[in-house]
Amino acid sequence: MTSKFFNRSKAAAQSTRSKILPRLSKKQLGNLVPRRGNKVAPVIAAALLKAAGWRTVGEIPNIPQAVVLALPHTSNVDGVYAIPGLFALDLKISIMGKHTLFKVPVLAQLLNWIGVVPIDRSNKGSVLQASIDRFKTGEPLFLGLSPEGTREYTKNWKTGFYYLAVGAGVPILPVALDYKTKEIRFMSLVYPTGNIEADLPKIYAQYQGVLPRHPERLSQPLKDVNNLAG
Repeated sequence: MTSKFFNRSKAAAQSTRSKILPRLSKKQLGNLVPRRGNKVAPVIAAALLKAAGWRTVGEIPNIPQAVVLALPHTSNVDGVYAIPGLFALDLKISIMGKHTLFKVPVLAQLLNWIGVVPIDRSNKGSVLQASIDRFKTGEPLFLGLSPEGTREYTKNWKTGFYYLAVGAGVPILPVALDYKTKEIRFMSLVYPTGNIEADLPKIYAQYQGVLPRHPERLSQPLKDVNNLAG
């Protein structure tokens, strides 16, 4: 069926899909990649994703740690497709959450299962260091961040994700949600050199041609790479 959240037909989306990136499935994930380890959820999620006309493409390198970029993020509806896409792969991408939420045992168990990482946001400097320290434990961790920091238009990205990757010594994995092709696209790793001015354009370039749900809300760096008016 066609998703009620998006008026493009399946046929139209399929005609514009990537001819380069291969379709990605749960079976293709390597043994080092963080997994949820649930047998039922991937089956249900894959069925939901297929019913909505979406699919996952690209490649997830067999590595245990990475900073994962979720872009572009212009609507709450993005999660309707992104979450089933991740569950269908049995891929565990963690996100940051307030540490106070973990004080309730039952809620803490749920948040841990979802992949929420407890962070004390009262001190911005400590958030970066705490995230670096979590990577330094050596435990498998794909930490998902949205450098746009908002679902509305923004002139610049927040650069904390970059300095986190540099400090932790982990690569950056760009992921795109493309409404034109109805694809959740896992793209090429970027290994930060410490020269942010040289590295950011490598990330921006991978989002060329990606269409968000609300193009007018696209962040300026992605408008620039797509030659769109600000």
